[in-house]
Amino acid sequence: MKSGMILLDKKKDITSFDALRDVKRALGTGKVGHTGTLDKFASGLLIVLVGRALRLSKWFLHCDKKYIGRICFGSQTETLDPEGKVIEEAALPSFEDVKKVLNQFTGEILQAPPEYSAIHVNGQRASDLARNGIAPEMKKRPVTVYELELLSWQPPYADIFVHCSSGTYIRSLARDIALAAGSRAYLNELTRTHVANFNLKDADINIQGYEIKPITKEVISNLGLPYFDADENEKEKIIHGKPISFIPPSLSLDSSAVKSAAIFDGENLIAVVEKEDGKWKYGCVLREI
Repeated sequence: MKSGMILLDKKKDITSFDALRDVKRALGTGKVGHTGTLDKFASGLLIVLVGRALRLSKWFLHCDKKYIGRICFGSQTETLDPEGKVIEEAALPSFEDVKKVLNQFTGEILQAPPEYSAIHVNGQRASDLARNGIAPEMKKRPVTVYELELLSWQPPYADIFVHCSSGTYIRSLARDIALAAGSRAYLNELTRTHVANFNLKDADINIQGYEIKPITKEVISNLGLPYFDADENEKEKIIHGKPISFIPPSLSLDSSAVKSAAIFDGENLIAVVEKEDGKWKYGCVLREI
């Protein structure tokens, strides 16, 4: 079976699991997985890995992301999205109030995830606890918002652009912006436009047109990973997982910026290596994908 990646345009009102099921059916294989869920009400870019490329999931999961979202001010729902019941109401903020508080939510911030999320609390999904009437304790955790821009203001709606780290919840961001502005809100719409340097504009939109793209050097560069080519002497050692005997001097163990690197045989990705305890070790080995 061909391995690689699919850039999928997930439509709103279906879950990421449903979108994945359609891909599995179209390709006739269960060796398919996405690299970062989108809520049912949300749409946009879902990166799907197929076959042996699934071994690369961890390097896709931690990519930064870009979104266009629409906040509805004046009420807050239990799920922080349009599917939940309203639990709080407040007066609408002014444009100046919203604009003024945005800088509180850029850079590294502490954010409490939504109660209705897939995060595990004491071994159970927070959303399962919440649906059973148990309020899970959602501890704040650090996330990074690289850019936050107010695109439009048409009360009760505000459209925002967000460029953020993996793990950032835009639903929580909408809630917290509203609270800081003296109001309440939920996220009414959300579209993910980018994952790392992968663009929604390049995504497939129907099950007849799924294109499995190879994991090329360009793909690896889009993930922010350096790469190098293995010579003939090293190639067979690498694809059999034998100890690594050559790493380019540019990938110094002393460099904190480089934590992983990809190894190619021509155009074929054959391995990804990682730093661990002062040594380079295999993150995964692929014969050819």
